[in-house]
Amino acid sequence: MSAGVLVLAATPIGDPRDAPPRLRDELATADVVAAEDTRRLRRLCGELGVELSGRVVSFHEHNESGRSGDLVEAMLGGARVVVVTDAGMPSVSDPGYRLVAAAVAAGVRVTSVPGPSAVLTALAVSGLPVDRFCFEGFLPRKEGERERALAALAAEPRTMVFFEAPHRLARALASMASAFGPERPAAVCRELTKTYEEVRRGPLAELAAWAEEHARGEITVVVAGATGPAAGLDDVLPEVLSRTAAGERLKDVCAEVASATGLSKKALYDAAVAARRA
Repeated sequence: MSAGVLVLAATPIGDPRDAPPRLRDELATADVVAAEDTRRLRRLCGELGVELSGRVVSFHEHNESGRSGDLVEAMLGGARVVVVTDAGMPSVSDPGYRLVAAAVAAGVRVTSVPGPSAVLTALAVSGLPVDRFCFEGFLPRKEGERERALAALAAEPRTMVFFEAPHRLARALASMASAFGPERPAAVCRELTKTYEEVRRGPLAELAAWAEEHARGEITVVVAGATGPAAGLDDVLPEVLSRTAAGERLKDVCAEVASATGLSKKALYDAAVAARRA
């Protein structure tokens, strides 16, 4: 028996009419459909007029590692396994990556049904540069970890795309304003392709204030990249020396400046020590 195949199938991010035509065929003919939420899958199938003929299994972040082995075994036995998540492309901030890695390691063919993506949709409607961009997913929930993650992105020249939960949006935007500057252009894309779709554009500080009362639904945030030349050691060394002369610890100052500029903490520390000895 020939080996089966793993199909990563994109699902609508809001409007079911955006479903790719191939999605209907894949769902109807799959031997196994692995779904992040089986109830949502059945609702989607109802909207698309699809009758499932294969086995349906739950496949989410809490059981992906354990279930991947069984699914790979099924594919090695000839099964066609279709993976769908609640919205968008599986494995992009959703379950799927571990299964793909396991399938590839086992020599199983992996393909996809391309379709809706909140990342690309938000980027396209944001009004911000799209020639180069990076996807950062969800920011850390803890404040300290979130601030360190954003500090490391302060000098990123590419447009950045984030996912965020509505109840954390205001805090996340305020942290971005602190790390990137209050005037950095951004766009908050809410409920994309749905009835109450809204794209709010403006500087980060303004968006943070707006989000205090208007953060609802599925959220994607697009932030413009840094402009201007990247800072070098010679550019930031005077600040480091000034702050340490005022009483701050050299190690702490170097860590903070390195996070904000992307420079090497060790190189900055060594340069400061050498300058103080000169």
